[in-house]
Amino acid sequence: MSENTPIDEVARPDAPPPEGDGQFAEDQTLTPEFVRSVSDAIEAEDADAFEGLTNELHPADVADLIGLLHEEDREALIALLGGALPAEVLAELDEDLLEHIIEVMGPAKVAEAVAELDTDDAAFVLEDLDEEKQAEILSYAPIEDRLALRAALDFEEESAGRLMQREFFASPAFWTVGQIIDRMRGTEELPDTFYEVFVVDPAFKPVGSVPLSTLLKSPRETVIETIMISRNMRTVPVTMDQEEVAYLFEQYNLISVPVVDDAERLIGMITVDDVVEMVREETHEDMLALGGVEADTGLNDTVFETVRSRFSWLAVNLVTAILASLVIALFDGAIGQIVALAVLMPIVASMGGNAGTQTLTVVVRSLATKDLTASNATRIVLREALVGLLNGVLFAIIMGALAGVWYFASGWGGQDDAMRLGLVVGVAMVVNLLCAGLAGILVPISLQRAGADPAVSSAVFVTTVTDVVGFFVFLGLAAAVLLPAAS
Repeated sequence: MSENTPIDEVARPDAPPPEGDGQFAEDQTLTPEFVRSVSDAIEAEDADAFEGLTNELHPADVADLIGLLHEEDREALIALLGGALPAEVLAELDEDLLEHIIEVMGPAKVAEAVAELDTDDAAFVLEDLDEEKQAEILSYAPIEDRLALRAALDFEEESAGRLMQREFFASPAFWTVGQIIDRMRGTEELPDTFYEVFVVDPAFKPVGSVPLSTLLKSPRETVIETIMISRNMRTVPVTMDQEEVAYLFEQYNLISVPVVDDAERLIGMITVDDVVEMVREETHEDMLALGGVEADTGLNDTVFETVRSRFSWLAVNLVTAILASLVIALFDGAIGQIVALAVLMPIVASMGGNAGTQTLTVVVRSLATKDLTASNATRIVLREALVGLLNGVLFAIIMGALAGVWYFASGWGGQDDAMRLGLVVGVAMVVNLLCAGLAGILVPISLQRAGADPAVSSAVFVTTVTDVVGFFVFLGLAAAVLLPAAS
C-alpha cells in the first residue's frame, strides 16, 4: 500500500470489485457464464486460463465449481492440474463427489494431498473409503502421517476422536509468555488455525487454557499459570458423540476445546469451525431423513443410485398406505351410499398429516438441541395436545360449515343431513388434529428412548397414525350418524 493511499480507500465494504474479466459475480456466486468459461478453459487444456479464472476463489468455492462441472470436465481438470487437486479443495468437496475424485487422482496423489491437511480434514477425505482403499492410500504417506491418520480413522465415525485434530499447542504451567512465543516461532508443527494455548500438568492432563489474545497482551516474563483460565475448564472425552460436542460449543460459547483420552491426557483439540461444519452435516442428514432420503444421497448420484436410496422408504410408505386403504375398505358400504364421504375424507387425513409434520419437525429439532428433555417433556406434550385440540376446534368450525353448505347446495340432502355431515367432519377434524399433535411429539420421544434416531423413523409412524385415525374416525362417525338418517 502506498503511503499516499487515503485510509478511506483501504478495504472499504462498499468498494467496487477489482478490475478483471468480470466472470465471477460480485455476490460471489458461480454464475452459469463463469462455469462455462471454466469449462471452455478445461476443454482447451489451457491451465493458465483456468488459473486466471479461479486464483481469487476460496477453496470452498472451487469445490462447488467442480461439483457444477460435467464428469468428463472434472477428470480433464485433474489431468490439467498434474493429476491432483489442491489439498484444501479436496477437503471441501461434497462426499458424493469425493470418492470419484479420489479414484481419478490415484492413491499416490491423494496421499500427497492429505499429508498437507490437518488430521481432522485428512480423516474426512478418507473416512468413507473402504479399508482396502484407505490402506492403499496410506501406504504412500510418510510414516508419521500414516500413524496419525490410522489412529484418527480407528475412532467411531461420529465421535470426538474422528472430529478432532491432533495438531495443537500445549505448555507446562511454569513457562513464561516469552518462552511460549519463541517456541511457536521456532516450530513448523503448529496447527493451521488455533485460538488458545492449553496448559497441562506433568501427566499431560489439561488444567487450563490461555486465549491467544491474552497471551499477546501479556509481558514476556509473565508465567502462564498466572493468566490461564482454569475455572470451569471443559474437556471432551475422545469417545463423546459429535452431537454432544456441538451442544457443549453452543451451550458454553466455546471457540475450541481440548480432547482427552481415557486417562484424561490431552490428545487433540476441536475448534469451532469443525463444529459448524459438523452441525451443517447433521442438519442436512436430519432434513433428508425426515423426507425418507438416505443421508449420503447427492445431486451427483446416478439415476440407479438415487432410485436405490429412495426405494426402501417408498416401500415402507406403500405398506402404510395399504393399511390406511384397509381402514377405508371397512366402510365401503357407507361410501357407496354417501358419495360425499369420498370427497371429504382426504381433507381430514391431510390436515392431520400436516399438523403432525409441524409438531414432528419442531420436536425432532428440539431433541437434537436438547431443548426438549425429560424434565420438560410432560409440559411440552400437554402443550402440543392443547395446540392440536384448539387447531382442531378452529378448523372443525370452518370445515364443518363449508362441508354442510356444500352438501346442501349440491342437492345431495336436506338441511338436517347437511348439519349432521358438518358435525361429523368437525368432530373428525378435532380428534385427528389432537392425535396428530400427540403423535408428532410422543413418537420421536419414544423412538429416542428406545435408542432409535427419531429423525429417521418418526415420519412414517406419524403419517400412519394420522391417516388411520383420520379415516377411521371420519368414516366411523359417518356410518354411525349419517347412514341411519339416510335409511
